[in-house]
Amino acid sequence: MTYDLFLALALFAFVSSITPGPNNLMLMASGANFGFRRTIPHMLGVALGFVFMVLLVGAGLVQVFDAFPVSYTVLKVVSVVYLLFLAWKIANAAPIEAGTDAGRPMTFVQAAAFQWVNPKAWAMALTAISAYTPSQTLVAILMVGVIFGAINLPSVSSWTVLGQQMARILTNPRRLTLFNWTMAILLVASLYPVIWPNG
Repeated sequence: MTYDLFLALALFAFVSSITPGPNNLMLMASGANFGFRRTIPHMLGVALGFVFMVLLVGAGLVQVFDAFPVSYTVLKVVSVVYLLFLAWKIANAAPIEAGTDAGRPMTFVQAAAFQWVNPKAWAMALTAISAYTPSQTLVAILMVGVIFGAINLPSVSSWTVLGQQMARILTNPRRLTLFNWTMAILLVASLYPVIWPNG
């Protein structure tokens, strides 16, 4: 990988990781509702789960999807339904004090598995492999994974910190409910390019 390609990939990894998307919106909501420490497994699941996804896509999974185009439609439907379910859970999250059932952040495994139904993660992985690994060698694919891993974790963590800081003004249950509903609406809004790609 040339120096110019490395810089371009690093910039793409940063911009795509730091901008709003399902992962970051859910991490901000988790930071506000559960705090930074309890959200660490969620953050690690996002970062490492995405690296694993990039490696598998680079290893040839994208060719499987190209061979079976209907799989894209299936993936889109599953992604939309699951994100709507998550938006509903965020909107209806109760304050931690309201009961233990309401105080469960996403686990490492849940966050890692979520990458496979996250439209933004798919777009990032496919772009990273197709645009920044022209040789498609194992070393190039591993380099993409390493760069994304190094940049993605601090980027997504910043959203958790933002949510944690917002928790200071969300001590009122009404404000917390308004925040959770706002996050849920933004999460649903992030589906716009998936549902209407040419809109």
